[in-house]
Amino acid sequence: MTGRVEGKVAFVTGVARGQGRSHAVRLAQEGADIIGIDLCDSVDTVPYPGATKDDLAETRRQIEELDRRAVLTTADVRSLDEVSGAVENGVAELGRLDVVVANAGIFSAAAADQMSEQTWLEMISVNLTGVWWTCRATIPHLIAGNGGSIILTSSRVGYASGSPNLVHYSAAKSGVVGMMKSLSVELAKHSIRVNTVNPTNCDTPMLRNDFMKQLFFPDRPDATEDDFIQACRATHNLPIPWVDPIDISNAVLYLASEEARYVTGVSLSVGEV
Repeated sequence: MTGRVEGKVAFVTGVARGQGRSHAVRLAQEGADIIGIDLCDSVDTVPYPGATKDDLAETRRQIEELDRRAVLTTADVRSLDEVSGAVENGVAELGRLDVVVANAGIFSAAAADQMSEQTWLEMISVNLTGVWWTCRATIPHLIAGNGGSIILTSSRVGYASGSPNLVHYSAAKSGVVGMMKSLSVELAKHSIRVNTVNPTNCDTPMLRNDFMKQLFFPDRPDATEDDFIQACRATHNLPIPWVDPIDISNAVLYLASEEARYVTGVSLSVGEV
């Protein structure tokens, strides 16, 4: 442990698996205690299973194995009351809040002329409003603590030229970048830095599922895993199909640490724009 965030407390949403677990564990490796939430359930319009309470327990185990404290609970980022309650309880137990990682997110896809009202609303509620509720619940604690770092998970779609069947996802992720830009200006006087990480394809359950393969190959039910890998590789200039969660977590750690003490208002791309 090199202690790049030693003595700090970080709040991470979507902490039960995938990027969220990776972020929490990486920050814990560098000395942070963790407050975390996850829905630990599936969302109706999302075509892959959500995380489970067993996943959340595994995240807790990995953090505590590093001799760090973990205050983890189930909560829905679509509810300000639930997010605020989790933050209040965590800060009461751990004594402070320094870093916020608004990571929780979902993915779905539909043609614009066929997208249901529920598909649109759930995407915006989780991937945009949920990010805002996370900020709203934590900003007062960061102000009270004389500053900190807020890191919002956007996507390369957040500033890409556009992707078919993703109007709702693109709107949410672009909105996160806009939210970050405004907050970085408004909160600077409180020594609060606000940035986004904008990952490309990442090797998590959000990417590695049958629905995503069908999205790449709508007319090829016989498409193989190797076909999928090659299709993902074709979306990058680097010779990779995707990045690993740790690659995003290292970017999160940098933005959380004193190494980025004057970095604010930035979208940090991981794996190309």
